[in-house]
Amino acid sequence: MVKIGFIGTGVMGNAIAQNLINAEYDLVVYNRTPEKADNLVAQGAQWQPNPQAVAEASDLVFTMLGFPKDVEEVYFDDHGIFAADVQNKILVDMTTSKPKLAQQIFQKGQEVGAQVVDAPVSGGDVGAKNASLTIMVGGDQASYEKLQPIFAIIGSKTNYFGPAGSGQNAKMANQIMIAGTMTGMCESLAYAQKAGLDLQETLDTISAGSAANWSLANYGPRILKEDWQPGFFSKHFLKDLRIALDSADEMDLDLPATETAKKLYKKLVKDYHGGNDGTQALIKLWWAEED
Repeated sequence: MVKIGFIGTGVMGNAIAQNLINAEYDLVVYNRTPEKADNLVAQGAQWQPNPQAVAEASDLVFTMLGFPKDVEEVYFDDHGIFAADVQNKILVDMTTSKPKLAQQIFQKGQEVGAQVVDAPVSGGDVGAKNASLTIMVGGDQASYEKLQPIFAIIGSKTNYFGPAGSGQNAKMANQIMIAGTMTGMCESLAYAQKAGLDLQETLDTISAGSAANWSLANYGPRILKEDWQPGFFSKHFLKDLRIALDSADEMDLDLPATETAKKLYKKLVKDYHGGNDGTQALIKLWWAEED
């Protein structure tokens, strides 16, 4: 069986790697904070000291990181993936990152004989744990076909969108939609509270009608419990909105609602815990005023 390298074992990456172990794949792992991979190593995953060593010990490498700068370091630093001999290996970046960076990684892969795929995911911590992620793919199409059995282990929906960066552009479309549902959910609950409605009854009722959406179903209950644990960090969502808006600017596309969402998440990250709360903490911008 193919040996899989996995770099980035945070909230999302750890759950994905766990599902690969459950499917009896041999894993080689690295994370900047080593203890975040302890549970995987305890189950037989092999620890390596840097991305280069992971790539050298693996047939196929997945990366799931926080920010584009992290992706650049993991692929291009002195002990990064491209410092290894990756000829004929498949490199899959699942980080939500810049389409242009995905194209740069693909081009470097072409130069050194590796096949590169950008494959960001949607579904949050719940989707990662339940292996029900949606996977949006760009890059080498032949590798996409080879990866189907592995994608089937970690996700429930996979689609190939085209050349390098296309998966990232699809993820930006996804994040733009989520921006609308998150701000809509928070304003809806803020309105219901101000109007004196029972919030649980409000949530149950609007979730059963045409206002139903993933954010409401998954984050609404967390908000009512004041559970701010990150299924997806606010600081990472702010990063995604910035990427989406920068990419839209390059296409001469105006996205005013997404711009508003970015401003709200920027305030949340600035004023509340540096963005280490989950995205559902956006409600604090309204409810904090009621305290």
